[in-house]
Amino acid sequence: MDENEPVSGFSRLTKDEKIALAGKLSSDPESFAIELSRFWNEDPEMQDLIDEFSENTVSNYYLPYSLAPNFNINGKFFIVPMVIEESSVVAAASRAAKFWFKRGGFQARVISTRKLGHVYFTWKANRDLLTNNEKEIESYLIENTSQITENMRKRGGGIKSISIREMLPEMPSHYKLEASFETADSMGANFINTCLEEFASLLSRYFMEKNILIDAHDLEITMSILSNYTPECLVSCKVECPLQDLSGMGGGLDAVSFSGKFRDAVDIATYDIHRAVTHNKGIFNGVDSVLMATGNDYRAVEAAGHAFASAGGKYATLTKIDLSGGLFSYELQMPIALGTVGGLTQSHPLSRLSLDLLGSPDANSLMQIAASVGLANNFSAIWSLITSGIQKGHMKMHLTNILSSLSASNEEKSAALNHFQSETVSYRAVQDFLQMLRKNPDE
Repeated sequence: MDENEPVSGFSRLTKDEKIALAGKLSSDPESFAIELSRFWNEDPEMQDLIDEFSENTVSNYYLPYSLAPNFNINGKFFIVPMVIEESSVVAAASRAAKFWFKRGGFQARVISTRKLGHVYFTWKANRDLLTNNEKEIESYLIENTSQITENMRKRGGGIKSISIREMLPEMPSHYKLEASFETADSMGANFINTCLEEFASLLSRYFMEKNILIDAHDLEITMSILSNYTPECLVSCKVECPLQDLSGMGGGLDAVSFSGKFRDAVDIATYDIHRAVTHNKGIFNGVDSVLMATGNDYRAVEAAGHAFASAGGKYATLTKIDLSGGLFSYELQMPIALGTVGGLTQSHPLSRLSLDLLGSPDANSLMQIAASVGLANNFSAIWSLITSGIQKGHMKMHLTNILSSLSASNEEKSAALNHFQSETVSYRAVQDFLQMLRKNPDE
């Protein structure tokens, strides 16, 4: 392999050939190949299915599939599947779910579900030819894509509106055709992009059919693409209880002191970007894990969520708190665009299993579940931060990972788990404990 030249035809190589070629860049090509093959599924048909999910697949990267019990969401009981490698996240979600279970649970609602897509183009003809015909262009595009949208319309979705916007002052002569979509229970990315690309071809045809004379270069399409910024695909989730229910939360705090420190922690995230990013990351710990378990695009949801957190001109928290009237009220509001049909949600066996476990929810219900888990994780994180500190619980959960990285035997793991019940966990402390055990195996 010539490292000064690009590899040609890599996708056409067999799996073994891809591994052999990539292995030349590893320190031990033989071990590289063996390790990848260890994670192949023993069922050839299942492995073939997994291979089809992506490009140039050579192995499977396993993540834990966990369950968080005791979620009371809008009065309904859930055990929620979570796919994430951080054990403390699952523990935190479960802890918060149990706490709120008999305190009204998580009250979630979907505020709106519309998604946007755009056709970007340059326009050098008279501006009025666009703006004066905007409504007629909208009708023309909707009518001439009716075959594409037929099935979606039968499910309650489709194109809801189309408008044309100038990109001034930054980009004179540049416009975007903005379309709003409802995609029912599907994420709808392919549907939206198909419609947008059809709009792009129909736009010039509209002017030809209406005998509106423009030069060949007056209209030039730049690109057609959906937007992952989905501020109109919005869900809200809230927990609420009397302040006195917060007594005994730890840290020697009474109910009033606990709620006051909790409010201060949220206010810090509101005004300090350094805390806000970490605060919101804790929300996505929960949201992402549910989306991964159900085969949804967590990257798109994260991007939208962080943009939404910046909508006020400054990055801030996605949650808000209210302690008035003797109540502790804590609410999360964020965009979560997802689906329960199409894509991995149906083709991946574990995604199908997850949705079945959740009662075969529609997209709106799954939005509410994901938001509830996000709020649960955030609540638990702040609970720990203002009482025992975040590291005590986190490192206890991380102990098994440290032991595995140090090649501890089952007997050593058992001894370490017992020892660190009352000791502070750190990598060095675990390493020293194992060294002591190995020097004195009979102790």
